[in-house]
Amino acid sequence: MNAYAIDSMVAAGPLRVANKRLEALLVARMRALLLMPAFGLVAVVALMRIASFGVLGAPDTPMSMEQRLLPPRGEITDRNGLPLARNYDAFALWYNPTAMKDGGSPLVHRPEEVAAKLAAIFPELDQADVAARLASGRAQYLRRRLLPEEANRVFDIGEPALELPAEKDRFYPQGSMAAHVLGYVKDGVGHLGMESVLNDRLTDSSLRGEPTAIALDLRVQGALEDELNKGMLSVNARGAAGVVLDVDTGEVIAMASLPAFDPNDIKTSDLMISDAEAKLGRTPRVFNSVTNQVYELGSTFKPLTVAAAIDAGIVRDLSLRYDAKPVKVAGRTLADSHNLGDTLNVPEALIHSSNTVTARVADKLGPERLRDTMRALGLAERPYIELPARGAPIWPGEKWSRVTTMTVSYGHGIAVTPLHLASAYAALVNGGVWRPATLYKVEPGKEPAGRRVFKEDTSARMRQLLRMIAVYGTGQSADAPGYRVGGKTGSAEKPSAGGYRKKLLVSTFAAAFPMDNPRYVVVAMLDEPKGTTASSFQRTAAWNAAPIVGKLIPRIGPLLDVRPDLSRDIDISDLRPLIRSDIK
Repeated sequence: MNAYAIDSMVAAGPLRVANKRLEALLVARMRALLLMPAFGLVAVVALMRIASFGVLGAPDTPMSMEQRLLPPRGEITDRNGLPLARNYDAFALWYNPTAMKDGGSPLVHRPEEVAAKLAAIFPELDQADVAARLASGRAQYLRRRLLPEEANRVFDIGEPALELPAEKDRFYPQGSMAAHVLGYVKDGVGHLGMESVLNDRLTDSSLRGEPTAIALDLRVQGALEDELNKGMLSVNARGAAGVVLDVDTGEVIAMASLPAFDPNDIKTSDLMISDAEAKLGRTPRVFNSVTNQVYELGSTFKPLTVAAAIDAGIVRDLSLRYDAKPVKVAGRTLADSHNLGDTLNVPEALIHSSNTVTARVADKLGPERLRDTMRALGLAERPYIELPARGAPIWPGEKWSRVTTMTVSYGHGIAVTPLHLASAYAALVNGGVWRPATLYKVEPGKEPAGRRVFKEDTSARMRQLLRMIAVYGTGQSADAPGYRVGGKTGSAEKPSAGGYRKKLLVSTFAAAFPMDNPRYVVVAMLDEPKGTTASSFQRTAAWNAAPIVGKLIPRIGPLLDVRPDLSRDIDISDLRPLIRSDIK
């Protein structure tokens, strides 16, 4: 082979290698060109699918991508934007026996052992009950609302039948606070409270992205519950109820019913009670005593009666003295709790809380006018509020006898809720206009017109008289310095089939502040308080309900832009000389 041939072979080797590389590169490019349209088609289909779900939505329920990413239920806040109810990511503990099938038959691996491990993680679980549920082979929830660390501990048990599905859960960051106002959520549906009232709005895909503010002020709510709870425990009362109401708008700034329940952990005992407990007059914890339980609220009705008489012109001269001795009517004797003397004028009757003088004023007023006033104050109907649980009052009917008129005048023979009373007192002090209570936040200038019940000058006179009760009378322990508190005590015996039970009282104090320019009504009530060292062994409202208000108002006043001012007060100089010197 000559040299030229050898050189040609040497040169051809690299050329063939280069040609093969070029050929492989061309093949790769051709494959890429063929795959790109396929990937593009997949991308287009995916984008169209996303658009159909996220942007276009279903034909009958248009929904944006943003709406689909929202939690399934909107947030509830207080009037200042503080969270009361919101959603959060949680886990559930689901028992799935099919995860352990062997030849088609469910097998439960060591149910007692697994139940013991679960009880170690969740002490509130009944270990025997859990073991029985595991052994049953029936798929079911064992627990809801697991925290991430709890879910991790369940996972560490290593049982495939214990599944941990993620779910959106309702969470109440304030725990039991305002529970009766909020209610709770079960299986995505609101029950009781504002969760029920707002259910449609909170689940509306076009609205649930915006928090819903209600009238409550969380700070005031906390103070009300704290003072009510301390007052209830100090006198061993069976329960307590309270409300703070804006006198001009009807907004419920705070509402509490004790004992409360935790909407984060609803128990069977919260929802129902045994027959034995029912016979004792007990109610489930979810029962709202402010709006759903009616009581004879006793002497807190006396200012309403006096206002009706002043408004009708029956009481003109407040210095006029009335017979204060027992009243005999319809075979009954109406008397005061103790001897208050032979005669009293109206200011003294309110300060001393005289049944007999109030009854005589009502007798002069007449049944029709007293009945019409009580009806105008909303006391003949269920309380006006958005909550579904609203108790029907015990109304004496349309024709009132003389004795009925007299007893109703001082709060017996008629039963209403504490919210009824709060709305009535708002009309008593705000210039005479009754407005419905509301848990919706009212924008400035949007308050309802209401209806006039009392003349403005009648309301002005009642502000003086209520202030005098706190200065000279049974409401002295509610007189928070600088806040110009006015109000009336009420201590009513609880009725029963056999008559009134003298040892069981409902103690109430209904107040407003500041009386020179009333802004808020406060009602505090104790159910069956006992005489303890904290109340000087007394059971009446002057010793237990009134002190609650006296401690509460200094706490909530500054929060509500009402500052204490010792240099000002409502002018009662024209009434002060009417009060006997022995009680000044």
